[in-house]
Amino acid sequence: MTVRNLDALFRPKSVAVIGASERPGSTGAMVWARVLEGGFAGPVWPVNPKYDTLGGHPVIHDAGDLPQAPTVAVICTPPASWPGLIHKLGGMGTRAAIIVGTVDGDEDRLAVRHALSAARPHLLRIVGPGSLGVVSPALGAQLGAPSCTVKAGGVAWVSQSNALTNAVLGWAHARGLGFSHAVALGDEADVDAGDVLDYLASDPGTRAILLELDSVRAARKFMSAARAAARNKPVLALRSGRDDPADGLYTAAFRRAGLVRVDALDDLLDEIETLGVGRVAAGGTATLITSDRGLATLARDAFGAAGGLLAPWPEELSTALRDALPRAVGGNPLLLGDDARPEHFGTALKLLAAHRDTGTAFVVHASTHGAPVDAVAQALIEHQQFAYRGLLACFFGGVDAARRDALHAQGIPVHTTPQRLARAFARLVDYRLGRELLMQTPEGLPAQIPDAIDAAQAQARAALAAGEHELSGDAAARFLARFGLRVEDAGRQDATSASQPIVDLAIQLHDDDNFGPVFRFTAPAIDGVSEGLRVYGLPPLNPILARDIVTRSHYARLVAPEPTLAALTALSQAVCDVREIVGLKLALRVYRDHVTVVDPVLHVGAERSRLAIMPYPRRFEETIDWHGLRVTVRPIRPEDEIAHSDFVKAMTPEDLRLRFFGAVGTFDHSQLARMTQIDYDREMALIATVDNADGVAQTLGVVRAVADPDNETAEFAVTVRSDQKGRRLGQLLMERIIAYARARGTHWLIGEALRENTAMIALAKRCGFTITRTEDPGVVGFRMALDEPEPAGADSTSTQKRPAG
Repeated sequence: MTVRNLDALFRPKSVAVIGASERPGSTGAMVWARVLEGGFAGPVWPVNPKYDTLGGHPVIHDAGDLPQAPTVAVICTPPASWPGLIHKLGGMGTRAAIIVGTVDGDEDRLAVRHALSAARPHLLRIVGPGSLGVVSPALGAQLGAPSCTVKAGGVAWVSQSNALTNAVLGWAHARGLGFSHAVALGDEADVDAGDVLDYLASDPGTRAILLELDSVRAARKFMSAARAAARNKPVLALRSGRDDPADGLYTAAFRRAGLVRVDALDDLLDEIETLGVGRVAAGGTATLITSDRGLATLARDAFGAAGGLLAPWPEELSTALRDALPRAVGGNPLLLGDDARPEHFGTALKLLAAHRDTGTAFVVHASTHGAPVDAVAQALIEHQQFAYRGLLACFFGGVDAARRDALHAQGIPVHTTPQRLARAFARLVDYRLGRELLMQTPEGLPAQIPDAIDAAQAQARAALAAGEHELSGDAAARFLARFGLRVEDAGRQDATSASQPIVDLAIQLHDDDNFGPVFRFTAPAIDGVSEGLRVYGLPPLNPILARDIVTRSHYARLVAPEPTLAALTALSQAVCDVREIVGLKLALRVYRDHVTVVDPVLHVGAERSRLAIMPYPRRFEETIDWHGLRVTVRPIRPEDEIAHSDFVKAMTPEDLRLRFFGAVGTFDHSQLARMTQIDYDREMALIATVDNADGVAQTLGVVRAVADPDNETAEFAVTVRSDQKGRRLGQLLMERIIAYARARGTHWLIGEALRENTAMIALAKRCGFTITRTEDPGVVGFRMALDEPEPAGADSTSTQKRPAG
């Protein structure tokens, strides 16, 4: 299970506290008190046979006697009672439970297993055991035993630690900061970090996610969820244990998923301020505004240490500055002078507004007689609209709570030191850069010839059949040659090269228990003193992702990068296409203009873990004869972006309106990247292409299916180029996406079209969809059961809710 019924946790309509109590210090008393203090507006029922009333509420003596099924039950009773309670609540229709109690010993662990078994038939979700709770402050739902009541805000907190959760909630409460949701996962017997990320990725009340974890239990699910979340909003991750041998692997996984890793709890706390309060567009540059030269120096040093993010000063701004603020000194930092007045800070924001390349505005100020902090803060509030890319403030000595809350209300984060200000902003820039990497269109390499891949697979399987578990020497050279890699004799310099090798990049592949196949890349220090290269990479790799690895080595500036990028991509393809490769060890000898492989040893086996990130699914490729053309139907690839842009441009405005439910113009790079760089684990887009006279593939049509994380329902859409309509290409594509969804185990395939889109409605009927009503009278819905017939007595005109997105 993944997000199924998680809406019950985050948007409950009623709550039962099983084991509610008034005994001081008891878990039941703490949980019951928090539920009441939160001010939850829905029904709240205490359950305990020992009381008749609690806090003015009549007490239910048995969970089976509740007047109706609570959306969420918070369970504060001993472990032995959990299976029976879950069975009873699930039968009533309760959709989620939070188990606050902890597990100690084999009998308790057995109780957890029985509780999960009791929950499964009812799809009842369990948080915990050992969970501090789930808090959704906007609804007043404080479900658990947090140390304080929690204010509403825009940042979600997700943690595997109760102690850290309490510390963070208390820290934020003292500073007037809040959360959209706060989740302490406990032992993650059912609901885990990946599940919660999946839900929060599309939660409109969450602008950013702060994640604290020690380990990931289901790497495939976590990576898919994290990548989906990071495409939509910043996700910052804290993992302690830098001396853990697996820490480098987590760094690589977070980076690949688009998460920003922070090194300390302080950094994560600062982002509650920056992300929860601010409306900051982290374009990568900022302009400092201050009055004191000493503060300017401190602030400039802080930004330099955080990555040198200060914007260049536009010379044309100097004239306007002399006219408006004659005692100010132009530059970055912008120095207003010791006699600056509060209104001068507002004037500076106005002047900068006309020069958007000056980036985000940062005000660093210590109180003076002429410019008290409170007055400067008020000036910032009054002029905040001039800060095009956002405004952040650092007030030495701080501001009082009322002024701080007023700044927060205007979206102005407040930090206590320039260092914290600079680091917080740098992490936003890291997110933007990581997201660009996540959405990047790879340059692409020519696909390996299928016959060569088939031959490589056959070689590995033949070795296994002969009882061999290792390919080395000539056997390894033949295998790697099929992927365009040339093996060099380790004892001799490459005879084709006139240059000396620059470095040997050591590459290992091992099958991690959690993340599956993982590459490890190491290289010695370039000067024998500085730190050498030691990074991990998760296949599949492409040239863009390989570049992100290579550029972290000091040797990168000494060589032409393309040969190394091609070699790493080829190795990745070998691992992805030949599942029998369970490990490898080799050196990539890098020359200035080419690379060779040295001493390769490939380990083969019958069993290997799944990749944490789904590679390109070549098995869905096929070439068919269609109306006299050789048409290739295959999954979309990132390098299809240009062809996809041409495909959209070839559509008539009316066809685009019918497809996207309204007038649309051109699509920018980020939109096209979302269409072409998909997560094959939960989304599939099949395109039909033909080669033009120049041998360049042109896209004629595309069909897409996006499954929910539970694989319960997938939503489809199909588009055929306007000049190809009437030739049944849409039906050809629909038949294949239906077969794909059915083979994947998806239960329902659904879609929508404008009521006037008669061609799409006719296509849906031919393919076997039931036509349904939707909440919008101008839109019809389509619905098909993939694993069983439509339920008897189902009304084909029943109202269908529009799916998200």
